[in-house]
Order: sequence, then structure tokens, then C-alpha cells
Amino acid sequence: MEMSEPNVNASTNSHLERPEDRDGLVHRSSGPLVFTGRAKEFIELHEQVQTSVNLLDTLESFLSTFQKDLSAVSGQISELQDRSKDIENRLKSRRKIEKPLSHLLVDLCIPPPLATLILDTSVGEPWIEAIGEFEMKLIALKARARVKAARDMIDVAEGLRIVAATKLRGFFLNMLQPIRTSMTTNMQVVQTSIWLKYRSLYAFLQRHAPTVASEVQRAYVGAARTYFETGFRRYIRSLGWVKARMVEKPDTIVTGAGETTEPSTNVERLSYARIDGPGVTLAYMVDDKTYKEPIEALFRSLMLVLMDNATAEYTFITSFFATEQLPLPHRKETSGNSLLSPPSLLSPTSADFDDIRSNPASDYAPSSPRRRLSSFNSAVNMALASPETTLKEEQSTLNGIWKQVMDPVLEYCKTFINSALDPAPPVIPLLTMIRLIEDVMAEVQKRNCSPMESYIFTIRLQMWPVFQKAMADNIDALKNYAEGAGSSFFRRGAVTTDSGVASICQRYVVLFNSFVALTTSSEETMIFSNLLRLRQELSKLITSHTDKIGDVVAKATAQATLYDRLLQGLSRGPSPASHPKAQSEIAYWREREEEARRRIAIASRQR
Repeated sequence: MEMSEPNVNASTNSHLERPEDRDGLVHRSSGPLVFTGRAKEFIELHEQVQTSVNLLDTLESFLSTFQKDLSAVSGQISELQDRSKDIENRLKSRRKIEKPLSHLLVDLCIPPPLATLILDTSVGEPWIEAIGEFEMKLIALKARARVKAARDMIDVAEGLRIVAATKLRGFFLNMLQPIRTSMTTNMQVVQTSIWLKYRSLYAFLQRHAPTVASEVQRAYVGAARTYFETGFRRYIRSLGWVKARMVEKPDTIVTGAGETTEPSTNVERLSYARIDGPGVTLAYMVDDKTYKEPIEALFRSLMLVLMDNATAEYTFITSFFATEQLPLPHRKETSGNSLLSPPSLLSPTSADFDDIRSNPASDYAPSSPRRRLSSFNSAVNMALASPETTLKEEQSTLNGIWKQVMDPVLEYCKTFINSALDPAPPVIPLLTMIRLIEDVMAEVQKRNCSPMESYIFTIRLQMWPVFQKAMADNIDALKNYAEGAGSSFFRRGAVTTDSGVASICQRYVVLFNSFVALTTSSEETMIFSNLLRLRQELSKLITSHTDKIGDVVAKATAQATLYDRLLQGLSRGPSPASHPKAQSEIAYWREREEEARRRIAIASRQR
């Protein structure tokens, strides 16, 4: 507030100015009169001065108070600045924990739609994704068990886990009903299109309800065991009926020589030695009373049906019942492993028979630094718990499940195989069966079915001694026939005839050509060593039989005729030029035939 101070000096000088006359002289006698006449102005001037002084005092007091207030406001502003910095720091701290707190809330919170789905709906396709999300919640709650909110939510999650496990148990047990009630159900279709579809739900039971998972596993084993046992029992019974319609006696190379129709190499029957070949015998074909198949065809049908079903079952068991690792939080698992069903699986239950069914026999947590091994025992424990050991144990468990399912089937197949080998079939069908079992072995190895591989290998070991004995019987029979000591075995006694020897030569040709067609390697010692012994006995038989002829030319001619018969038969074999043993055999008999021709020529010249 500005105030104008009155110009006292000017006013005073104006009023006290000495009077002067016009000529500029001062009249001293008029001074008192001037002051008296202007007293009122002086009083007013004094009052104005006093007012100004009071105003100045008030202004001074106001300025003093304003200064004090300004100092107080300055202190408050400084305090507010400090509080602002503190609030800013707290805001930064809140922002730092915003994301972790948000993740914590997301982990601890179970969405109401998820809980409603588990509580109020039946198990179906929506459960596949929902159970995965719910399992993430369970893992997160266990990992954050130190948080009070997590401990409070664990009780709710446990209730949902129990409800989910209960519903999943009923769901998987109900899926077994088609297998239990009908043998016409396609097992592989059920496995690949339904069971594997819900593989993640069973994995949830394995990790969070192992008791329920074990119950589901036992129920499946029981149902599958009954299914396969009943199907194969019916199928093998059908094969037994077909087998009884065509019985081949285990005759030797000399049995009925010269009295029966001469055999020839049956290429069609040799084709049963491979997986890729004629169609298999199906169960409904038995209804045709005229339907017949040789023993090697029935054996092939059984082995192919067993191979397809056993390997498919092993693939399913190792895919469905294998233990999966815990999924990591905030990461979705990709369901990329699916079991591809073979394009066509041979089923033993293609036909419908009236028969009575038989009864079947860690929670995720952040990684921590590795602790130092405190003792040798801890090192041993860690070694024992290595992934390789765990994998072997799990593989053994899965093999055990497969054996529980397939054990009755393997026993039925073993019984049929034993009946096919006792009495032993002729040696050519027997070798055909051996070659088939080796081909099946290679295919089973490609399909990675280790327990089935062991079973096939056992059958193969069982069949080779039977083959060895059959070859030994043929060699001994030929030897006895040549030596004239086999009267108890043959109708004609020890008497050898031209037709009989020629028949034996033809049978030898069929045997050799069949063995060559069934053998790709020339290093088959058991096969070709027996053929060599048989050839030696046949050569002795030809020599001993022709020695009865007194004329040298006739004797050499008879030998040359038999040798030529052998050469022609060997030359018409399935593949004489491609196999070293066939070439060696032809060279051997050609040398004998040329030697006989030379003897004929020498004897003719001497005459």
C-alpha cells in the first residue's frame, strides 16, 4: 500500500514566505499574522503526518507478520517436498512389485468358470484344456505354500482335485464298457480315437491321484486281457479245425518212393515264408467246410495276427501309461504325440462265435544352487536316481503291463505251435515256418516291441532243433535205404528199384530247390551242412543201386540217366543261377554225369 507524504516544506515555504511589496521588499511586521491565519492548515498537516506514521507502523507490523508467515510456509513447502519424494519412492516400489503381485494373484486365483466346469459338467473335450489349467493352479499353489493366501486356497483346490479325480475315474471305467460287452469292438480304433485323445487327463491322475490312476490301469488290464484272451482262443480254435482237415504225415525222403506221385517244387507254399504274401486265414472262413490250408499257412496266419495285435497293444501301453513329467507353470503343453494306427490290423475276432467269455486271470519350484555332496552315500543315491535308471524301471513296468494283458494269448499261441511241431511237419514246411518266424522277428524289432521279440526268439530257438532232427531222420532213412537195413521202415524192404531211386532223386531236387528258395545267405551252416550229408548219401545210393548191374555200359548209362535227372531238376529251380550253393550243386552233379559219360565212351570203344 503506497501512501503519498504531504509536501510539508513546500506548503510551509508557501505560507511563511515573507511578504514583499511589489518592488520585492519583505514586510517583517506581517509574520505573526501569517502563522495564525494558517494554523488550521498546520493542524491538518499534523494529523496527516500522524496518520502516515500510524500507517507506517501498521505496515511495519504487517511486514513483520508476513515475514513470519512466509518462514512458516517455506518450512511447510520443504516438508511437502520431502513427503513428495517419499511418496514417489513408495510409488516406484509399488510399481516394482506390481507384476510379481499380479502373477501371484493370477496363480492363487481359481477362475469361477474353471471351478464350475469341474463341479457341474461331465468329463468331455472341454476338460482337456481345463484340467491342464487346473493342474497349473495346483502346482503354483504348492510352490507358494509360504503365502497365507495360497494356504487358504489349497483347501479349495484340494476339493476340486477330489471332484475331478472322482469324475475322471468314472469316465475311464465307462470307456471300457465297449471292450467288456462286445468282442466285435475294434480295440485299436477305441485306443487311438478315444483313449489317446484323453491321455492328458490320465496323466493328471498319475500325478495328482495315483491311487485312482492305478485303479484305472488295473481295470484296463483286466478288460484288455479278457478281450484278447477270448478273441485268440476262438481264433486258434478255428485254426485247429482247419488244421484237422489237412494232415501231412512227417514222411522222410524215401517213404513210398516209386509208389506215389512225384512231388514238385510248390512255389505258392514257399511264399508263406514271408510277411508280404498271401492273405491270412480269417475266423469266418472256417464256416466253409471245404476250406483247407497247409500247416505253414495256418502258422503264418496266427503269427501275423499275433504280431499286429501284440505290437499295437504294446505301442498303446507305452504311449498311454507312460509317466509324464510335471508341466512347468505358465507354459502350455503341446499334444503332439499321437499314436498312428497301422493301416490295417489283423483281428482274430472278425467273425462272431457263440462262446462263453472267460475271466481274466514333485511340485515345481524355482531352481536352487546345487548343494555339495556331503558323503559318499549321497553320491550313490543321486546315481541311483539318475534318469537312465528311472527310464529302465518305467520300461520294465510297461513291459509288465503288456505281459499281464497278453500272457493268456501267448500261452494259447504256444499251445498251437507245439501242436504244429509235434508231430513234426515235413521238412520243407518246417523250414518255411522258420523263415517266417525270422521275418516276423525282424518286423517286431522295427516296431520296438521288446517283450514280443523275446517271445518270438524263444519260438525260433524251439524250431531249429526240430528241423535238425527232421533232417537227421531223412539222412538216416536214406542211408538205411542205401545199405539195405531199413526193412522195418519201408514197404518194399531193402530192395531198391529204378523207379524208387529216381523218385528219391526227384524228392532231393525238390528239397534242395526249396531250401535254396528259402535261403538268401550261403552261410547257413545248419541247412547246407545237412544238405551236403544228404547229397553224400544220395550219391552212395546211386552208386550202390547201379552196382547191381553187371554190364559196364548199362551201369554207366543208368548212373548218367540219374545224374541228368538231377541236373534237369536243379536247373529248373526257382533261382539256380543267383545262389552260390545252387551253382555248386549243379557243378557237382554235372561232374558226376560227365564222368559217367566218359565211362560209357571208354567201354564202348573197348568193345
